[in-house]
Amino acid sequence: MKSIKFYISFNMLEHPALQDIQIIHSLRNYYGLNAVQVTFFPLGADPNTAVYRIAAEDGKAYFLKLRLGNFDEASVIVPRFLLDQGINQLIAPIAANDHRLWIPLEDFTLILYPFVEGKNAIDVRLSENQWVDFGAALKGIHSRTIPAALEGMLDRETFSSTGREAVKAFLDRVKQESFIEPTAVKTADFLKVKQEEISNLVERTERLALALKERPLEFVLCHSDVFAANLLIDANARIYMVDWDNPILAPKERDLMFIGGGICDVWNTAEESELFYKGYGQTRIDPTALVYYRYERIIQDIAVIAEGILTSDEGGADREQEFGFLKSNFVPNGVLAIAYKTDRDLLDANSACR
Repeated sequence: MKSIKFYISFNMLEHPALQDIQIIHSLRNYYGLNAVQVTFFPLGADPNTAVYRIAAEDGKAYFLKLRLGNFDEASVIVPRFLLDQGINQLIAPIAANDHRLWIPLEDFTLILYPFVEGKNAIDVRLSENQWVDFGAALKGIHSRTIPAALEGMLDRETFSSTGREAVKAFLDRVKQESFIEPTAVKTADFLKVKQEEISNLVERTERLALALKERPLEFVLCHSDVFAANLLIDANARIYMVDWDNPILAPKERDLMFIGGGICDVWNTAEESELFYKGYGQTRIDPTALVYYRYERIIQDIAVIAEGILTSDEGGADREQEFGFLKSNFVPNGVLAIAYKTDRDLLDANSACR
C-alpha cells in the first residue's frame, strides 16, 4: 500500500521530457480533439505532475494533467463518482472516446478536464458564502456511502510511521555526512539547527499515532489535501476542490485539519472556521486526531523535501523553492506554531478532565 503524502510545493517548474506534439497526437487519437495550442504551466502540488492549458480548434479550452510514474486510478474515479452523486464543487475528468478516464502516454498518464478559469484560495480570500458552501460540500463528501468496488481501491489510514522514520534517518544523515551542492548544504545546516525541535515533534506524533490506533474511529472518504491551493474560485465565484491525487478512507479530521491550520499563511482565523462549520454542520472534532494530522503533515513535508534535496543534485529552480518551504514551517505564527497551540489545547483539556 502506498503512503499518503501531505506535500506542498509549487512544481513542476520545468517542462517535462515530453514533446508537445505527442500530447497533440494523443488528444486527437483518443478524444477526437484538435489542439491548436499546448501551454505548459509551471505550477502544481506534486513534483510528478505537469499541467497544461489546451486550446482546441473549436475555441474551447481544456486542462490537461500528466502524471509521471505510478498512477492511482482512484484519483480519477473518485471525483467522477462524487460529481455523479451531485457534489458540484469539483471538476471531474473528461472520458475519452472509448470511455476511459485516463490514457497512457510513455511514462506518463494523460488526464483531460474542462478548463475552469480562476484563482486559488491563496490568492483570493473566500467570501462568507463561499466558506459556508465549502463546508457544506466537504460534509457531503464525508457523508457519502462508497460502493464496495471503489472502497476497495482506496487506501485506508494506518497512521504509518514511514514519514517519521524517514525524518529521523535524515537527521542522523546530516550529522554524519558533508554536502557540496549549495541548497543541500543549507538544508543540512537548517536541519541540524532544528534537530531537537524536529526530534521532539516526531516523538510526540508517534505517541499520538499509537493513541489513535487504539480507538474505534469512524473512517470516511477524505480528499486528503484540501488546502487553499487546491480550492479554485472561478469568475462566477463558484468554488471547486481540485487535485484529487490521494483520496483516502480516514477520520474526518484528515481533511478538517486544514481549516484553521494556517498552511500557506491563510485559513488561520476563528471567523473563517466558524463560517466553514456553519456549512459543515455540528460535528464532534477529535482533538487527538486533529493534532496528529497537523503534526504529521509537517513531518511528511520535511521528509519529502529532505529526500528531494539531500539525495540528488537535480531539480534546478525547484530546489531553492523547496528549501524555502521547509523553513516556512518554522516561522512565528506559522503552521508549526498553530499545531503547537492545538496540542496545548488538547493537553489543557485532558488535564481539566483528570
